[in-house]
Amino acid sequence: MPNPQTVLFVRAPRRGTVKTRLARSLGDDATLDAYRTLLTVTCKALRELNHVELRVTPDDGLHELDSWCAPGWTLAPQGTGSLGERLATTVVDHFQNGATSVVIIGSDCPEITAEDIRAAHQALAASDVVLGPASDGGYWLIGLRRPTVGVFDNIAWSTESVLQQTCARAAALNLTLTTLRTLDDIDTHEDWLRWVGRKV
Repeated sequence: MPNPQTVLFVRAPRRGTVKTRLARSLGDDATLDAYRTLLTVTCKALRELNHVELRVTPDDGLHELDSWCAPGWTLAPQGTGSLGERLATTVVDHFQNGATSVVIIGSDCPEITAEDIRAAHQALAASDVVLGPASDGGYWLIGLRRPTVGVFDNIAWSTESVLQQTCARAAALNLTLTTLRTLDDIDTHEDWLRWVGRKV
């Protein structure tokens, strides 16, 4: 039986710890409100999906995300280590627990839809890796059909070369790759204003 697992990587919604680049312009209070909005929009978009887990950092903030979980969703801590190490741990955990594909997203891309997630899992029936490119050079989604966590090695996280480096890692590991549509992440004040303007 197919067992597609979707994971949302999130931070506990705490003042001064979320969206730090955005906070330089908006300030801590407005940025926390913005983060809560992005998290709400993303969780609402995924609400119809089963097998969704919120992986939370820091670990002691786990139950600060209770109200964002739809019925049947689960919460788990991200654990320690770099972003790459935490992503790798998540992937291994879910494949060890019987997942047939694992797709991971963040809460920075409010235009993600449930159909995007379904398309990613469907792509993994034929490809080893699926990526959702972000317009800033990163990615808004990564999915694997087996625990080939080497794709997370030696990546310069939070740079405009994350997508390029990840594609190169996949090629070096002889993994087949599918890409989805390109979407915008919300990292800066300009990103935020652009998205808010599209909502109006």
